[in-house]
Amino acid sequence: MTGAVPNPLRGEAVLPIGGVSRLLRPSFAALVAAEQELGPLFALVERAAAGRLGLGETASLFWHCLADRATMTREAVGEAVVELGLAGAAGPLRTLLAAILQGDDAAPDPAGPPRA
Repeated sequence: MTGAVPNPLRGEAVLPIGGVSRLLRPSFAALVAAEQELGPLFALVERAAAGRLGLGETASLFWHCLADRATMTREAVGEAVVELGLAGAAGPLRTLLAAILQGDDAAPDPAGPPRA
C-alpha cells in the first residue's frame, strides 16, 4: 500500500482507501465540521467508549478528518470503512478519538519523560 505517512505528534492516522493510505488529520477545522454534523465531540467519544458509535458516524468523522478530500468522495470513505470492517477501522478511530480527548498529550514526547 502506498500513500501518506501519519505524524503521531499531530494525532494523525491512516485510512486505506482503494489500496492507498490516506491521511486522517484531526485539525481544528476538521473537528469543528465533524462536530457540526455529529454533535458534541465529547458525546461522540462517550458513544464510542460505550460501543454505541455507528458505522455512519465513524465514516463521517473520517471524512471530515481526511487531509485531501479533493480527489476522494464521501462514499469512497464509507466503502473503505465497510471493507475494513469495524475491527479494522478501530485503529484509526482510536487514534482520532485520543487526539480529540488529549490533544497534544496524546502523542509521545520525542524528548522522553521529564528528568527528576
